[in-house]
Amino acid sequence: MQETEIRDASSVIIVREDGPVPKVLMGQRGKAAAFMPNKFVFPGGAVDPIDADIKLLSQPNEICLNRLKEHSNINPSHAFLTSAIREIWEETGLMFGKKIYKKFNSPDNESWKNFFKSGYGPSAKNFRFIFRAITPPNRTRRFDARFFLADANLIISQLDDFSEASDELSHLQWVSFEEARKLDLPFITEIVLAEAEALTLNSSLPDSVPFFNNNQKGSEILRIY
Repeated sequence: MQETEIRDASSVIIVREDGPVPKVLMGQRGKAAAFMPNKFVFPGGAVDPIDADIKLLSQPNEICLNRLKEHSNINPSHAFLTSAIREIWEETGLMFGKKIYKKFNSPDNESWKNFFKSGYGPSAKNFRFIFRAITPPNRTRRFDARFFLADANLIISQLDDFSEASDELSHLQWVSFEEARKLDLPFITEIVLAEAEALTLNSSLPDSVPFFNNNQKGSEILRIY
């Protein structure tokens, strides 16, 4: 049987701290979805070729960017970040952006065209690369996913306005970490959620990034320094 292609992907844990406890944004995949039906997940999806051509107006620090280059076929590595911002925009209608004060060429991509029409360009300021995982073999779809932690305060749109969201995720909601653990989560989402909760208490970069590498020989946990 032919092995399923592994696609690069990005996912974002957006943390909101304007209440008594931190909350994260999650949504539910449809029951007919080919990948993880009915599961609650963070916004995210596959990296598109166009994402590599989109300029970030603000980037994370060099340590984060260098870690994204490790064992990666994506060049430039900032494509993981532009992909993450595009997916958030598509799935939730929320925007991580920075005002554009000069003319720009509109990308030949519907999602990015609509993004830039707002007068903003993508900004990954203070995004933190915190986890990486490859879907195990023998699945209908496989992804090599990079997970980022992002501060909801940097979203330029209204945090509770999901009117521009696509129908890819339903039941979009801000939930506490405790509430999130009670949802129907994929195994890897549970692990990433715990990692994100620990890092929410510390604004610095982690010393290293856990990498769940699943391949035909088995599973191994590596560290990206």
